[in-house]
Amino acid sequence: MPNLQQRCLTLAILITVWLVSGASAHAQNAYPQKPIKIIVPVAAGGGTDFVARVVGQKLGETLSTPVIIENKPGGGGNVGVDIAAKSEPDGYTLVMPITSFPVNPGLYRKLPFDTQKDFAPITLVASAPLLLVINAQLPVQSLADLIKLAKDKPGALNYATSGVGTTSHLAAELFKFTSGLDIVNVPYKGGGPAVTDLIAGSVQMYFSTVPAALPQVKAGKIRSLAVTSSKRVPSLSDVPTVAEAGLPGYEVVGWFGLFAPAKTPAAIVERLNVEVVKILQMPDVREKIEAHGLLPGGGTSKELGVFLDTEIKKWTHLIQAANITQQ
Repeated sequence: MPNLQQRCLTLAILITVWLVSGASAHAQNAYPQKPIKIIVPVAAGGGTDFVARVVGQKLGETLSTPVIIENKPGGGGNVGVDIAAKSEPDGYTLVMPITSFPVNPGLYRKLPFDTQKDFAPITLVASAPLLLVINAQLPVQSLADLIKLAKDKPGALNYATSGVGTTSHLAAELFKFTSGLDIVNVPYKGGGPAVTDLIAGSVQMYFSTVPAALPQVKAGKIRSLAVTSSKRVPSLSDVPTVAEAGLPGYEVVGWFGLFAPAKTPAAIVERLNVEVVKILQMPDVREKIEAHGLLPGGGTSKELGVFLDTEIKKWTHLIQAANITQQ
């Protein structure tokens, strides 16, 4: 009799496990069953918002469900990211952090979330190389010329940055660090004022986003010397990379990745990865992204996770080496 009871109990447990796993698998296979929200941790407009809306629209069409872009600005992008980290891990809340996402662990003494543990990477959506531009009257024609001039006149040249910890700031610090230059940081509260003063000659150089600088370059008001990505930008094919121009191994890109809260079912993460990677291969999507000076992404969830870890280590090391004050 005890054996019979034990067998019945075992059978009941197996049936329960089968039913639960079956229901879970069905829920994941049926995904999505309601609108999906992508949190963008900055106000509408700008690179992150643009990329999220391009991909979100196509994702909604592909999955036959509304994809809503929800802007949650504040805290240098940390407010919206924190909301996403604490959301239900069911695949219905995603987040596309701003480019400071891998920088903030080294820049802030304390964050309300763990950048590496609280998110499930989905895929790299796009990367944003910067363009090293100089005042048009500066007597240099190449990156090598600029480095030589700066070394001949230590402390005489300056560079604009668009805020502490921004990609432009860190790109300049890495350039300064790897080339061993003595050049002076002039901080601004955004890229617009920095470009304006670069044109006027108040500053000599600036690592700008491509869309912000390109019209001024074409108008002859400033000159471009190099792009910060490892490969040349299609819309600037005649402009060399910094690595090509004299600093091997130099690479700085702002990037936009898509993440879900940690513990989101692997099947849902994989489904989203497959769909978004397909979207990034669509000619019309690539055209829109490239027209904004960005490079379309792609790749596996694991690759994004490894890339995030590498970026965090890289920027934390630079922040410490450059004695940038933590906030």
